[in-house]
Amino acid sequence: MSAGPENISHRDEPVPIGGTGGVDPKSARLMKLATYASVAVASLLIVIKAWAWLKSDSVALLSSLVDSILDALASIVNLVAVRHALEPADAEHRFGHGKVESLASLAQAAFIGGSSVFLVFQAIERFIHPQPVENSILGILVMLASMALTLVLVLFQRHVVNKTGSVAVSADSLHYRSDLLVNAGVILALVAITVFDWRIVDPLVAVLVAVYIFHGAWEIFRQSYDMLMDREFPVEDREKILAIVLAHEDVHSLHDLRTRSSGINSFIQLHVEVDGDMPLTKAHEIADELEISIGEAFPGADVIIHQDPHGI
Repeated sequence: MSAGPENISHRDEPVPIGGTGGVDPKSARLMKLATYASVAVASLLIVIKAWAWLKSDSVALLSSLVDSILDALASIVNLVAVRHALEPADAEHRFGHGKVESLASLAQAAFIGGSSVFLVFQAIERFIHPQPVENSILGILVMLASMALTLVLVLFQRHVVNKTGSVAVSADSLHYRSDLLVNAGVILALVAITVFDWRIVDPLVAVLVAVYIFHGAWEIFRQSYDMLMDREFPVEDREKILAIVLAHEDVHSLHDLRTRSSGINSFIQLHVEVDGDMPLTKAHEIADELEISIGEAFPGADVIIHQDPHGI
């Protein structure tokens, strides 16, 4: 937004907090509900998978159990982080608390990466010392129930991400989307063991699950790192900003376009060149008009526009 009298503080007046970080109540409610739902579902999955693993002794089912345990831990971290990230900007954090989401996502990546390494070691041990799997039918039924619960959660999380753009909820959803493939792989392994007595399939599926989980951890790490390091918007978004600004008839050019994201909050800063003999009030109006136009294209973005005289 353009600089104006409302942002000026005199020597003896308190400095206004300013900045962003506030989230509309509906988005905040959806994000909190998504975190509560993920913790609840993960906890239920741990209970039923642990029972099924104790009954079957399948390493593939163990891989799914470990995945759910780490999902629960990550979801708890995510719940705390989202609650903190939704706090509005204050005097010490004028840009809000959105980066807490990225920090939580890094923790999630560590949890998930660690689980993949654990599963590989368990699978190697089972390759060396193959063991029979018992009560495979029970395991199959439990995994089908797990897939149904997980699918409902993933669909709800997708709805929340579409409405809020939350990177933390998106990262959390990735865990549970991977769980759908994990559960399908475990079912395949149990069916192969039950029908054909192919014991090698059990550790093989565990290894494949571990590789897939590690890939997901890397993607979460990369996205979180980019946000913490204030990576610029994608090229298409920056070009959209350029097109909006240059479409204004009173703007000659622009420079120093800077963009970044912090959680669900976006920040856009740029300099525009206008006629040097233009009255300050007119230049301020132009900046306000551009702020509105950019805000329509990027809802909720904090836009800062500095006006420069053209040709200087």
